[in-house]
Amino acid sequence: MAQDGTSAGTAPRGSGASSPVTSVLRALRPLVSAPTWLSVIHLLAGVVTGVMAFAVVTAMTLFGLATLWFFLAGLPVLAGMLQVCLRFAGAERGRFGLLLDIRLPAPLPPGDPGAGWSRQVRLLFTAPATRRSFIYALVRLPLSLAQAFLVLALWSFALAMLGLPVLLWLTLHLKWEITAPLPASPLKLAVASAIGLLLLVAAPRVTQRAALLDAAVARRLIGGGASGAELAARIGELERSRARVVDSAEAERRRIERDLHDGAQQRLVSLAMNLGRAKARFAADPDGAMEIIDEAHAEAKQALTELRSLVRGVHPPVLADRGLDAAISGLAARCPVPVMVQGDLGRVRPAASTEAIAYFVVAEALTNVAKHARATQVVITLDSAESLLRVAIRDDGIGGADPGGQGLSGLADRLAGVDGRLSVFSPAGGPTVIEVELPCGS
Repeated sequence: MAQDGTSAGTAPRGSGASSPVTSVLRALRPLVSAPTWLSVIHLLAGVVTGVMAFAVVTAMTLFGLATLWFFLAGLPVLAGMLQVCLRFAGAERGRFGLLLDIRLPAPLPPGDPGAGWSRQVRLLFTAPATRRSFIYALVRLPLSLAQAFLVLALWSFALAMLGLPVLLWLTLHLKWEITAPLPASPLKLAVASAIGLLLLVAAPRVTQRAALLDAAVARRLIGGGASGAELAARIGELERSRARVVDSAEAERRRIERDLHDGAQQRLVSLAMNLGRAKARFAADPDGAMEIIDEAHAEAKQALTELRSLVRGVHPPVLADRGLDAAISGLAARCPVPVMVQGDLGRVRPAASTEAIAYFVVAEALTNVAKHARATQVVITLDSAESLLRVAIRDDGIGGADPGGQGLSGLADRLAGVDGRLSVFSPAGGPTVIEVELPCGS
């Protein structure tokens, strides 16, 4: 019993002796933790990015406003400034993810894939994401300066208070000459050291809280948190996109029915009639029957050609078998205008729906070039990066392509159904550039 009592009494003494050490280590652990120093780096890096953003945005804004009176010459400068703000916001979201491991979703991009350039510019100037990115680019510098001053002052003062005993020892033993008076009283030195220790323990927590506050400001200004009005606008846009996709599918169905009725069906009817005439004349006039059979053979080949074209218009077999590169190369080979295909889609194929939409965009663009552009060369550029498939079709024709026309508006409707974007740049005199962005869904 005595042994049990002794062992029972020893355990609490051991745990009580180790408890203060554990508490001290736990309190000092944030001093050497990665989140603390990543937060310090983030807050100090914000000063650098804030200076660059403030200088560029302020200079472009002042220059654009100063030249706006001269036939709106400053309007492109202001539009470029807003694009810089949007790109800066994207870079800042990447910085928050890299240093703080805080993922800020991107807001809805300003613009309408099916709109003309004037509406695109208007949406750029009025979109909430653009406005908040502009505000963020201006407040980034003063906010970072305040945060950096707080963090540096806190860490410096804490280390200075802890270093007072060391500094006093150096003055006494090494005869350093210090102009400022030092507290020689042991009590004052103890109080200063205690204050420095408390500030040093609090510095990591204050630093991380400042970084979280910075993230909250960024989430409000450049994050993807949508307001009620933005959500309503997004729902309305999705409803309109769905309606356009349904209308586009219905128009495609009618086109297929019309092509079958007016093309292949008529040729098959003619083929059956010719074979019937040949059968009736075969016994009496073999030579005439052979001529009719030759005509029927030609009709059969033309019907096969039209059916192949129809199938290619619905979903080309080469697209399913060999991918988008081979399918677009086939379109380029059949185009009467010389076409050069550049770029590489990599080893991972996009989703079948993405490939099909990209294929039909290129097919429609090459058809328009052959009919209307009077071009001598077309360059198709393919690129797949950051979960996006990008396709650009550029020709050296006369330009003047209308984004609101039946062909391009139909392509915009298809793209809207999968959150894709279509942009058309086609001034009078050329060149014409059609750019498409599609999510590479799997």
